Amino acid sequence: MKKPLIIIMIINTCGFSQEIKDDLITNFRNKTVMLGLRTTIYKVSDLKSAKEWYSKAFVTEAYFDEPFYVGFNIGGYELGILPEENQTTNKTESVLTYWGVNEIEKIYNYFLGSGAIEHEKPHSVGGSLMVASVKDPWGNIIGLIYNPAFKLKE
Repeated sequence: MKKPLIIIMIINTCGFSQEIKDDLITNFRNKTVMLGLRTTIYKVSDLKSAKEWYSKAFVTEAYFDEPFYVGFNIGGYELGILPEENQTTNKTESVLTYWGVNEIEKIYNYFLGSGAIEHEKPHSVGGSLMVASVKDPWGNIIGLIYNPAFKLKE
């Protein structure tokens, strides 16, 4: 079963009017509903220190800096940091975000040198596709991926 068919089946089982269903189905088919990944958020116990660390690690300054949120533009994507309500370094590992890189070994080692902690060494996951991950000083996983086949649509 193809993904658009699954989406259509889900939409049809919801309590929407036929007009809303038709509009949603058309927009999914035209790829105007789901636009792709936009933001990754990391929660931290010390927003000020995290802002400094992320600025150095990603070699960029925050474009949005408030006591409740700090935002960075990383290659056109949002990296946000939020203060944690309940401080913990026991973070979930069930969701991973991978930041695209061209030289995975070099960037992986750069992050380790910046104070990140080893999580998963660079390794192939099929052909030339490679992934790795590190943990920031607050226990958040930062994934890295080298994927020469992935191209953004314009």
